[in-house]
Amino acid sequence: MSIKFIDTILSLNLTQGTALANRIFGAQGTSIFESMSRLARETGSLNLGQGFPEGLEPAELIEAAVKALRDGPHQYPPMFGLPELRRAVAENSRRFQGIELDWEREVLVTSGATEALADTFLALLNDGDEVILFEPAYDAYATLIRRAGAIPVPVRLSPPDWALPREALERAITPRTRLIVVNNPMNPIGKVFDEAERAILAELAERHDLVIVADEVYEHLVFDDRAFVSLLAIPELRDRVVRIGSAGKTFSVTGWKVGYVSASPELLAPISRAHQYVTFTTPPALQAAVAAGLNLPDSYFEDLRRGLAARRDALFGGLLSAGFDVADAPATYFAIADISAFDPVGDDLSFCRRLTVEAKVTPVPVSAFYAERDVTSHVRFCFAKSFETLGEAVHRLARWRDTHGWKKAS
Repeated sequence: MSIKFIDTILSLNLTQGTALANRIFGAQGTSIFESMSRLARETGSLNLGQGFPEGLEPAELIEAAVKALRDGPHQYPPMFGLPELRRAVAENSRRFQGIELDWEREVLVTSGATEALADTFLALLNDGDEVILFEPAYDAYATLIRRAGAIPVPVRLSPPDWALPREALERAITPRTRLIVVNNPMNPIGKVFDEAERAILAELAERHDLVIVADEVYEHLVFDDRAFVSLLAIPELRDRVVRIGSAGKTFSVTGWKVGYVSASPELLAPISRAHQYVTFTTPPALQAAVAAGLNLPDSYFEDLRRGLAARRDALFGGLLSAGFDVADAPATYFAIADISAFDPVGDDLSFCRRLTVEAKVTPVPVSAFYAERDVTSHVRFCFAKSFETLGEAVHRLARWRDTHGWKKAS
């Protein structure tokens, strides 16, 4: 199947009333990531929009996958996941977060973190329930919540500090609120929730009897000796948190689609039943390899953080030299640049397209992470790339600055 044909199919914008599709999925157009990646391909631009890494896969992980493929077995593994991977998830959580998990009753393997999210929403939500999301938010959240019959309720985090707005959060909670989704560390802004913010979430979850879905896929990508504390590690939240992790992020193998869910038996049981009817299981060779990866020594995880921090700094230097205002990036794969001084009109999507065409470097607009698409002052660049790619991106940005003579608006 050709890329052109796939692009044509993805570009179809089905209306809510069509008989061809479910009204939730049918109403979705092409994602901003696919749209910008397509433009990058067409223009020969370096794609720093999508969050997939280059050249960071640990050799030990790949060799473990090769061995598992050779040795087998190649049939259905247990629905909950291979015991060795579930034990490894539990041990990694204990080693880095001090979380004690019963691997047999509290750990589930899924085909990626997005499937884990889908399973969780399908299992824990009923028609008319409400789910609080912090914006900017991963685009799959709202669509999956709606498909589960529930209503996403956005609570906005705003630049420049992206602080948790306690009053707005409290106003958003109603008798129908069931879940709060917390992406920590947070895509796209790289935010790590601090102790005071975690305390607010814990207090509100207890007072209102809420479950927190902790999307913690970037847990091992926290830089500059900053602390990361899982919400599942907070004692009063131990039975209220569904913690989601991702081998794709931890080991830079996003195409493998291996995720895992950790939660109390009472929460994990219905989630596992949803998983049973969504994917049922995940390739056993990849599970075996991820188990080996999670058991790698601390030095692997330290080197990963240092390597990504160095890549972040390389891209930051280029962005600053080109005249962008760049926010701190304490975690994740992403640098957020304030473009308001370049773009007084406030159209971050047009700016991304223009940068793709003129500089041949492609970011994505942060407005795509807001339901109202009205925070248009920032764009996101991915720095989980090879130093060669980042060096070329910096070179192109410098050439763009000089050739196009863009000056900050006065």
